[in-house]
Amino acid sequence: MAATPEMRASDGDRDRVAAALREHVAEGRLTVDEFNDRLEQVYRSRTYGELAKLTADLPEIDLHTLPATVGRTVSPAPQTTRRRTALKAAWAGWATVSAINWSIWLILVITGGQLIYPWPLWVMGPWGAALLLGSIFGTAGQARRR
Repeated sequence: MAATPEMRASDGDRDRVAAALREHVAEGRLTVDEFNDRLEQVYRSRTYGELAKLTADLPEIDLHTLPATVGRTVSPAPQTTRRRTALKAAWAGWATVSAINWSIWLILVITGGQLIYPWPLWVMGPWGAALLLGSIFGTAGQARRR
C-alpha cells in the first residue's frame, strides 16, 4: 500500500526526515535556526503530508551516500593512532637508553685513557633490531588481521 499524505508517520519516518535535515544543514542549505524550527515541527508531525511539507523546498537526499561526508578526511582509527604512539615511545626509550650507555662508555674511555670494547652495542643492537622488525612487520601483520 502506497503512503498517502493522510497516513500516520512512524518514529522511524520522523528520524529519517531529521537525518535529511541534518545533512541539509551540513551542506549549507539551512541555517541552524531554520534547522531547529523544522526539527521541532518534525517531531510534532503526525502524518506523511506534514513531514513532506518540511522538506518540500529542499532537494532529495540519499542518506546512504551522505553527501556532506564525502569530502571530509577520515582520521586514523584510534587503534592505529595508539599503535603509532606506542611505537614512538618504544623508539624514544631505545634512543634514551642507548645515549646513556654510550655516554657512560665515552666517560670510561676518556677517564681510563685507553680504548675499551664498545659494550653499548650489546644493549642497543638486539633491542634496536627487535624494534625495527616490529616497526616493519607489526603494521603489516595488523593490517592482515583486519
